[in-house]
Amino acid sequence: MTHDAGFSIVEIVIVVLVGALLVAIGLPVAEGYIDRTRVAQAVVDVGDMSKSLRQIDRSTGALPATLAEVGLGGKIDPWGRPYAYLNLRLGGGQPRKDKALRPLNSDFDLYSVGKDGDSRASLLHPTSRDDVIRARDGAFIGTASEFDP
Repeated sequence: MTHDAGFSIVEIVIVVLVGALLVAIGLPVAEGYIDRTRVAQAVVDVGDMSKSLRQIDRSTGALPATLAEVGLGGKIDPWGRPYAYLNLRLGGGQPRKDKALRPLNSDFDLYSVGKDGDSRASLLHPTSRDDVIRARDGAFIGTASEFDP
């Protein structure tokens, strides 16, 4: 009795299908984990920069006009984009607003435009929902969708 040492076409197809199934299940899980990790890093970054800016405000009596003035201008978010900052005390610029169109902060806005790279001043706009924002003068830091569901 002779037995070939190779695999049959059916066996190869089954192995390929099982591998494709594992990739189809595993890829979204991995992407979800990576997205959550990036959001968590942006929350930490916004919190750290917010603390630095508040400390500067306490020690100098003023907030900087830009992040670059205090050495934070080169800081990029986990999606490779610079963090957005607006000193609300200086006027000019459009403050971020919640769904009721009330300003999120009274001192400064600091946020990441999130995964989609797009944002609008109002959290009501769909492109703003993934933004990692600072709100209530730093009492909240997280995604816009968590702050104003």
